[in-house]
Amino acid sequence: MAEPDERLARWTERAGDEEARWASLVPGPPVAAVAARLSSVPRPFLDDRVRLAALAVDVLGAAGAAGLACLAFADEPAVRTGAAIGLWVLAGEELVEPFEPALSASRDPASRDPASRRRAGHDRSDDALAVDALALRVASASDPLDWLSDGTRREEAARTMLFWCGRLPAGEDAETARSMLAALDSLAQNRALAEAYAEHRHRAEVARRLAEARAKEAAARYSRE
Repeated sequence: MAEPDERLARWTERAGDEEARWASLVPGPPVAAVAARLSSVPRPFLDDRVRLAALAVDVLGAAGAAGLACLAFADEPAVRTGAAIGLWVLAGEELVEPFEPALSASRDPASRDPASRRRAGHDRSDDALAVDALALRVASASDPLDWLSDGTRREEAARTMLFWCGRLPAGEDAETARSMLAALDSLAQNRALAEAYAEHRHRAEVARRLAEARAKEAAARYSRE
């Protein structure tokens, strides 16, 4: 079984540039609506006899599910439960009723046609990222079952879901949303995990900048030739 530190290392590789994400958020549904949907997760989604990979394909499609990093840790109860809860929030837009505005980019006006959404796994990339955020980041610091019973932890999960789906909570600007999420961050409240996470983020940022530098160098070399 992987340690939380290992899961966090994988998450930092996956997360990318958070500053750029904060700058690109678009209006989304209210936190309360996402939190209420999260707390209503049906038993079949939490049944560990149901393979997480199969559940992910049902919700995200094969191409969308293929991008989930959490599947590598699917045998760990916290990861499986955290991912399943995130998948339910996304599935609920079709199985219960859509959020207004939409949570998933796949429900934006340009991609409303269900057949198009099923064919285009690329439009579920933010959805898969949000599921990974819950399963690898949040679930490393707080028990996903607490999200169902504890209002504070549920709000953290809902805000995390909104952020990584690329959405601002309804009625909030980026500064307010960022402050609220930071105040609830269970990972930051765990000193040992927070220090490990900061180190992983630093390494990921160095790797990202090196990759960008190599890409620019290669492009310049190609243009000279």
